[in-house]
Amino acid sequence: MTKALRSIDPALPRDRRPELVWYTSYGSNTHLGRLSAYLQGGCPPGAGRSYPGCRNPAPPARSLPVELTGAMYFATRSPVWRGGRAFYDPGADGRVLARAHLVTVEQFTDIAAQEMYREPGGAALDLTEVLTRGRAVLGDGRYETLVCAGQLDGLPALTFTAPWGLHDVPWLAPSLPYLRFLTAGLLCAGAWDVPAVAGYVAACPGAEGHWSAAQLTALLGARP
Repeated sequence: MTKALRSIDPALPRDRRPELVWYTSYGSNTHLGRLSAYLQGGCPPGAGRSYPGCRNPAPPARSLPVELTGAMYFATRSPVWRGGRAFYDPGADGRVLARAHLVTVEQFTDIAAQEMYREPGGAALDLTEVLTRGRAVLGDGRYETLVCAGQLDGLPALTFTAPWGLHDVPWLAPSLPYLRFLTAGLLCAGAWDVPAVAGYVAACPGAEGHWSAAQLTALLGARP
């Protein structure tokens, strides 16, 4: 079913202590089945790691197709997927297809912890800096930089990425299992068709020259 693409208001939200946030995924967590491993625990098909899950395993209250300003690229080798990981550079030119999941701050904290190779269950993330400045570097790890792209329905649209930029690291092609979740997640978001998703991902740095739009179109025909 086709869903209308939602626009993110670039203004930072006024509420610095929200109870709910839009976790805005641009990588494999666009796929609800893959995201469920972070929420409920388990090992996604094709992954080399099992996840403990969140304290609150409930699915997102809503999931909406959105677009971010910037660029997605693939870099650094994931031991889970054995290929390049998706990263977001909000300072680059372009657009990023994404899916915003409405979750609690506690869930966002636990998802972020698992992305950072930490155990979930700790104190809730202090979002003051990212909601005030739009960016907060929590560490030098691959997904330890928080970005607030703005707001949806008055709630912050948050994601995480690396502290470096698009041109600061060598690009690396992603693996087939990783792309299977990423492309299927974008397609299931409902705002883009197969040619749009396949063409978009095939043109991203790291994937370009390694995965063609035709290959990704065929992959979407066998999506999980």
